[in-house]
Amino acid sequence: MSTAHLVRNQDGHYWGRGKRWVDGRDVARVMTFSHQDEAVNTVFELSSKDIGLRCDVLSLNLLEGKLPKLEISTIPLPVDPSDDPSDDRNNEEDLENTPGSPPSEEEMVSNKDEA
Repeated sequence: MSTAHLVRNQDGHYWGRGKRWVDGRDVARVMTFSHQDEAVNTVFELSSKDIGLRCDVLSLNLLEGKLPKLEISTIPLPVDPSDDPSDDRNNEEDLENTPGSPPSEEEMVSNKDEA
């Protein structure tokens, strides 16, 4: 029987393949490690960036080569600021209309027509 190692934090979230925390609903998104030392190294790297982080390395037996169902965390996942669509840094319309920005082609054409 094969064994997989997972990283789980104090909120019950699992370290995911996309380099962010996942809640465990979709086991395909959970990062698995074939060796325990790889998982321990990941915990070290994560905790060096977040000193408040507390993690466990779970060792699970694979069922027919797949992870068994995982306990799903009831605590909401942390919000990644790069995923927020209302973030001004990601809103191109706001960037186009900022004072001091060069006029768009439509503005230049409409200004010519008015003159």
